[in-house]
Amino acid sequence: MGVAHHAFRVAAAQLRSIDRCRRDVPHSPDSLECAASHRPRAFAVTLKLLVLLLDLAGTFVFALSGATAGVRRRLDLFGVLVLSFVAANSGGILRDLLIGAVPPASISDWRYLGVSVLAGVVTFLWAPSIERLNNPVRLFDAAGLALFAVVGANKALAFGLNPVMAALLGMLSGIGGGIVRDVLLAEVPLVLRADLYAVAALVGASVVVAGTSLGLAPSATMIAGAGLCFGLRLLALRFGWGLPVAGNHPKIGAPRDDEGRVQERQDHH
Repeated sequence: MGVAHHAFRVAAAQLRSIDRCRRDVPHSPDSLECAASHRPRAFAVTLKLLVLLLDLAGTFVFALSGATAGVRRRLDLFGVLVLSFVAANSGGILRDLLIGAVPPASISDWRYLGVSVLAGVVTFLWAPSIERLNNPVRLFDAAGLALFAVVGANKALAFGLNPVMAALLGMLSGIGGGIVRDVLLAEVPLVLRADLYAVAALVGASVVVAGTSLGLAPSATMIAGAGLCFGLRLLALRFGWGLPVAGNHPKIGAPRDDEGRVQERQDHH
């Protein structure tokens, strides 16, 4: 909260500087030039603050999903905290490594660790209250997926990636934490078996990329992309929307011999 308060104070100071420019020499070219010189800086501070808040919010909800999954498996406090951290930060670490933002923010900035630990402790102490929610793991997972997808796409664009790769990296940012969480729990990752999981992340990231290409306000496109991804994921959970699933052919899963040929089942009378 102290960081957010400081960023708001900086932005407010920039706006006050613009007002002073206009009061000192109203309607003059010098006042307009002075005010214009401050606008990009104030906008950059506001956008940076929005990205930071969305990233920390995504970290928190993903950490809740990891910690809740750990509590369900009856892990001890250390195990729950490990799951909360890896679920919350694996996607962001992978994103930063791929675009060359090293060391990754999740490692170099203590706030990501602090948010992850906070979510893990809250879940460990008040697990019954969290479990009263309707499918809390998937609910928090959907929120983290949406936030990380748009933040990842925005950061990829800021580092100069082309629109297609930025959208894919946004999707990867969203699904990375859930994959590591499920692997540590010896489960098939949710992204490989869930209804419109990676697709929802790709849609949200694509909204950010398309909005940036059209010159729309980044804050508006990020909020719209996150809302669309979250809504699509919840609708998929509610109505069972999904992609075609392998395994419907009768020979899939049938016993095979040493050379891989399907063994014909023999009826015994």
